[in-house]
Amino acid sequence: MKLYNKYCEGMYYVAKRFITDSYEAEDAMQEAFVKAFEKLHQFNGEVTFGAWLKRIVINKCLDKLKAKKMELIALNEQVMGTVEEDENWSIEDGIGIEEVKNKMEQLPEKYKYPLMLFLLEGYDHEEIAEILNITKVASRTLVHRGKKKLQEALKNLRHGTGY
Repeated sequence: MKLYNKYCEGMYYVAKRFITDSYEAEDAMQEAFVKAFEKLHQFNGEVTFGAWLKRIVINKCLDKLKAKKMELIALNEQVMGTVEEDENWSIEDGIGIEEVKNKMEQLPEKYKYPLMLFLLEGYDHEEIAEILNITKVASRTLVHRGKKKLQEALKNLRHGTGY
């Protein structure tokens, strides 16, 4: 119970970023805790317990989304090619985190989830590829395109044209 009490609120907010319905997010978080407790013997201390649990919560959320026929689109790598990382990516001053999150929520799913994992959760492309069952090239491409779409949506927000 100590572990649950320590992490339940934070893990709920992680789940809520992926599943907007609060009951479904809580359900995913609860199922993730059950899975984590069943697999506790597999926790080897390589990462913090919180990071390990967070990964389980995210995977459970993605499983639930897939189960609802909201599958991520598999992309043809030959069409995508490679993408250069845009290290100078930025948004205008005065745009708050809530505005960024709201605009990110409106992105197509194929961009939203990789971008959330990259920008909000801090995962790298190798981890994103593993979590979403895509390649690192696909992760880079989806994150890059998602950033461009998000940046455009935020630019429109400031110039009054909406999204």
